[in-house]
Order: sequence, then C-alpha cells, then structure tokens
Amino acid sequence: MIAQEVAKKYARALMLSVTEKNMVDLAADQFVGLRPLIESDDTLLNFLAAPHVPEEQKTGLIRSAFVGQINRLFVEFLLVLVDKHRVNFLPYIIDEFERLVKAKKGILAATAITAIPITPDEREKLIVQLAAKSSMKIELEEKVDASIIGGMIVILHNEIIDGSIRHQLAMVRDSLTSIKVH
Repeated sequence: MIAQEVAKKYARALMLSVTEKNMVDLAADQFVGLRPLIESDDTLLNFLAAPHVPEEQKTGLIRSAFVGQINRLFVEFLLVLVDKHRVNFLPYIIDEFERLVKAKKGILAATAITAIPITPDEREKLIVQLAAKSSMKIELEEKVDASIIGGMIVILHNEIIDGSIRHQLAMVRDSLTSIKVH
C-alpha cells in the first residue's frame, strides 16, 4: 500500500514537471524506458537502495551511467529518489507515471480476469462498455484464472468490478452465516 502512495506522489510530481516543460513524449520514452533496465537486472536498484553504500557513490553512479543518456530532468529525479531513500519504489513510480502519461493521452488500461478466455466479440463489447463508462480509449489486458469459476473481474485503475461466481458465492455464504436461526 505504501508503495502505491509513494509512487503516486513522485509520479505526479514528475508529470507536473514534464508537462510544464512540454516533455511528456520524451518522458514516456526515456523514463519509462528505464523499466527494462531495472527489470532485467536488479543489481542497480539494489545498489542504489542499499543503506550501507555511501550516498556519494550512489549519486556518482547515477551521474556516470545516465548523464548524456537520458534527459537531465530524469537524472535529477533519480538523484532525488536516492536522497529521499525512495529509489526502491522506482518500479512502482515508473508504472504510475506510465499510467499518468496514458491518461493524459486519453488511454485507460483495464484488466479483465475470466475463468476461460473471452471471445473476440466479447472483448470488443467489453472495450466499448468500458470506453463509454470512462470516456477514454481502453487498452485491455486479458487474464485467465479458473479459480473465479465463472463471470468476470474487471480492474480499471482504482476500481474493481467483481462479477465473478466465486465472489457471488462468497456473498451468499456471508449472508447465510449472518442469519440467526432460533
């Protein structure tokens, strides 16, 4: 939970800065482009987050690795994360920042979880319904999870619409267990 709060705070601050400087597209390319680097090898992130490594070594590494490679604004942002001991939240910040960039472009990422794969027609209908609900273009990710038994769970950023059979059965169970029988 704290990771999402930290990510929102720093991603919003970065978004305000890049919007003010008219650098949203550059930011999407360069800052979000850091994701493969930190996902492929966690050595960099572990080094930058390590409490026993002096801050001068961390900042020196950032400057030598990134100056000239990415915009100065992103280098400074990374330095702030190190200074505030928030660099371990970088993957979450990148995810939230990417979501903000997409939202600025009118795109909303949604996830549909179903017990079996949905058909192309169902996919299109769902995209149309979600687009009407959100007034945004929908990027739909599909996941299959047989444990939901049937129905569908839709996740739209901060909203979860749970229409799964598993959820409905749990609600019936809760309702039945709360009834007092004399």
